[in-house]
Amino acid sequence: MNKKSTNELDALLRDMNPKDLDNYYKENRDSMNTEKTFTYYVKDVIQEKNIRLKDVYSFAGLSESYGEQILNMRKHTKDRDVIIRLCVAGRLTLDEINRALKLYGMQPLYAKDKRDACMIVAINNRKYQLFEIDDMLVEQGLKKLSPDEKN
Repeated sequence: MNKKSTNELDALLRDMNPKDLDNYYKENRDSMNTEKTFTYYVKDVIQEKNIRLKDVYSFAGLSESYGEQILNMRKHTKDRDVIIRLCVAGRLTLDEINRALKLYGMQPLYAKDKRDACMIVAINNRKYQLFEIDDMLVEQGLKKLSPDEKN
């Protein structure tokens, strides 16, 4: 997934046949500015891990319709925890989670932040069950990643 420079992309387009545009978009989407870059990236990573999206939404504690709207960017959330939960549920690595957060327009997990540091340790130790991460956070006196159950 190497980002190409604008000059490299210009060179590819110079002699391109219009019927080759779809392939160009697919092969170079990591290099292009698009609202859907987050969507494509996260879906591709999850697909590579052979996890069904409906399972990701469920594991993240989101309804299927809301999870789909967030992932497809039809709805935008300012709640960074929602994006982190989707990524954890999709078993993304720390680097993949940080890239997804950046593509969504959010700050990556930050080692100097106590809560983020705890999540980084959990993810680096392959703790992909939200309750495991929540337990670690609570033990440290920090806010859980999962939303509190509404009674």
